[in-house]
Amino acid sequence: MATMLCYEGKLSVYCFLAGMVSLIVFYGADAFWYDENVWTKVGLAVGYYVALNVAIRIRYNPRDYQVAVRASFLGAVLSAGIAVFLYADDRYKSFGIYATLMALFHYSEYLGIAICNPKTLSPDSFILNHSLHYALAAAASWVEFFVEVHYFPEMKSFRLVWAAGVLLCLAGESLRKVAMITASKNFSHLVQFERHNEHELVTHGVYGWMRHPSYVGWFYWSIGTQITLANPVCFVIYAIASWKFFHDRILMEEITLLNFFGEEYVKYQERVPSGLPYIRGFRVEP
Repeated sequence: MATMLCYEGKLSVYCFLAGMVSLIVFYGADAFWYDENVWTKVGLAVGYYVALNVAIRIRYNPRDYQVAVRASFLGAVLSAGIAVFLYADDRYKSFGIYATLMALFHYSEYLGIAICNPKTLSPDSFILNHSLHYALAAAASWVEFFVEVHYFPEMKSFRLVWAAGVLLCLAGESLRKVAMITASKNFSHLVQFERHNEHELVTHGVYGWMRHPSYVGWFYWSIGTQITLANPVCFVIYAIASWKFFHDRILMEEITLLNFFGEEYVKYQERVPSGLPYIRGFRVEP
């Protein structure tokens, strides 16, 4: 693991925290202007965020700007999520929790790569533009949430459901980040088709319990977001779609791992399960 955070990692931390200042501005409407009107608070927070982005655009070169603008956006989303949870009606509080979880997940993906494998770091490491399917799935969950708030508002007020979703998200998130740290320079967001000199088969730590702990963590985090939102339809869709995605991803990845490590990986497969239900991965038949 890198002993020092690289420049891009430090830049992301500064800008993420700068984005979070929008929450302080939101509270400042009470503390300094004695204005309890929520729209005044929103206006001040949005104004700060716009000014921050102008400053970022002026201060940084185009490459650094791509990191800075994403990190500040996620910091602002986290702040907005906390504000919704604290100020909004009970029906909407879970959406504030969800926004906070999303911001933390995407920012920690970038920071995790910055710590573990900075050679592969890029603005895509935030995985905000993961895929069209990912964006559509997120949009579908928002649509379901607000439709159900309108027609079945009582569904969104069960705090035990929120808590269960948050716990599942935190467990999945923690497992994924531990997997990233354990794999260190061997971890990448992209399936590797060529073996590099420093590429090693990691079988210790959480990789001694399951072959794909980062995918297991992401799988349970994704369905945890829908429990947090109390979205029954998207919960089922996310579970099925995520399982199919990781089934196909693991199949493809294990073909490359067998090419890289041969018999060593075959023995690893025999000892350790994939970690996801009913997913065996790619097996070499005798």
